[in-house]
Amino acid sequence: MQNDHVKSAQQLALMRRAAAVTDDVYDHILACVCEGVTEDELAREILSKTVALGAEGVSFDTIVAFGESGAEPHHVPTDKRLERGMLVTIDMGAVVEGFCSDFTRTFAFGDIDEEQRRIYDIVYEAQRLGVAAVRAGVGCRAADAVTRDYIAAAGYGECYIHGTGHGVGREIHEPPTLNPKSEETLLAGQVVTVEPGIYIPGRMGVRIEDMVLVGEGRPFSRHNTELLTLR
Repeated sequence: MQNDHVKSAQQLALMRRAAAVTDDVYDHILACVCEGVTEDELAREILSKTVALGAEGVSFDTIVAFGESGAEPHHVPTDKRLERGMLVTIDMGAVVEGFCSDFTRTFAFGDIDEEQRRIYDIVYEAQRLGVAAVRAGVGCRAADAVTRDYIAAAGYGECYIHGTGHGVGREIHEPPTLNPKSEETLLAGQVVTVEPGIYIPGRMGVRIEDMVLVGEGRPFSRHNTELLTLR
């Protein structure tokens, strides 16, 4: 692969296939969500379905986080059971012929309160702005600032505790990196994630993530980012 991590048409096709598998797995998992299911049960079902749909496997250890567990960006699934009124964050990906996908959605199970909805709306808008900012010639630091400044202006800057995104390809994390310290510039043909989040310890977390081809301006996933409520 080229040092600048620009993808060929063939490589992009494989990544789109991986993203399509992930989309289909997400559809399946939404149908599995029910009161009392555990984080670990959903994570294991994601792995099983990903392989059943023809992928080589998941592209990283799946994250499933219920309620306050969502405040941990890299939460390891446990036997925690789902209850109504919780936000659920699922971060997952697939590998197809050596190329990865990366996808995160947060959704509501049952009715959520005003604070949960407000946090979701802030992350939703930050992610939308971030996707629009991923253009060739834009500095990675500047792209990161678009999401970070929006979240900070909403009063949650200290709750955004990671970078906005990273490159994806054969590796789930590869250059370029979208964070406040990056000296890199986005190039047409690179694939990066846009994944802002807000994390409130002991309460909740919200993260929304899509892969985006620099210069294309739209996510690989067919799933929109508006708040989904399962009942």
